[in-house]
Amino acid sequence: MLGTEFRTGSPNWIDLGSPDTDAAAAFYGSVFGWQFVPAGPEAGGYGFFQKDGKTVAALGPLTEEGAKSAWTTYFQSDDIQATAREVETGGGTVRVPPTDVGDGWIAQFTDPNGAQFAALQPGSGLEKTSEDNTLVWVELHAGEPEEAIGFYNGLFGWRSAEMPAPGMTYRVLSIKDGDQQDGSFGGVAPLQSGQQSPGWVPYFAVADADATVEAAQRSGGTVLMPAADVPDVGRIAWLADPGGAAFAVLQPNPRQA
Repeated sequence: MLGTEFRTGSPNWIDLGSPDTDAAAAFYGSVFGWQFVPAGPEAGGYGFFQKDGKTVAALGPLTEEGAKSAWTTYFQSDDIQATAREVETGGGTVRVPPTDVGDGWIAQFTDPNGAQFAALQPGSGLEKTSEDNTLVWVELHAGEPEEAIGFYNGLFGWRSAEMPAPGMTYRVLSIKDGDQQDGSFGGVAPLQSGQQSPGWVPYFAVADADATVEAAQRSGGTVLMPAADVPDVGRIAWLADPGGAAFAVLQPNPRQA
């Protein structure tokens, strides 16, 4: 289960690059009740989404020419320089080399399947997860799932286990240490019909998936996949914010929560 006591390979940060940060802050404030708190004038418009005064995500303006609005998931690295070298050794690409951000180091990468992700050497980390309106799961959609799993296993030591899923083989990911089920934080699914490119998708826990879908639509969002029940998991919907960034919501099965 995703928590805030981060270990090697844990998702420990998530941020949104948006072409219109004011519109994004308003959208997520309406849908999840988040408050946007700017990091300060020196941060170039970057700031933090907070719930009850605790950071649950971050938001910043797009800075790369041609970049599309998207959520980026960061995984904990104990040595960001070594992680960057291992990404290249494993066939990935370093898009942004290790950078000192004051209270830690970050780097951004692309895996061999083309999915973008990042690493954070603490520093700071998310202060709330796995409760309503916070990050609860991250999911990789890959054209070559086995190749992707091998890459991340070499990078972070992740373990995987197959889970029955309608029409596909779904693989649950866990960090390398401790009980495998307790250490699970995400999954890998093959690209589905209509999906154009690989990528990581964040799931946010919600109390009512259908109500969240309605709130997203009222606020200018788009439904990519209507709310549907997944046995033994919960009720899931896929959405896109007004800038086009994809995310998902999960109303957990009470037995899974």
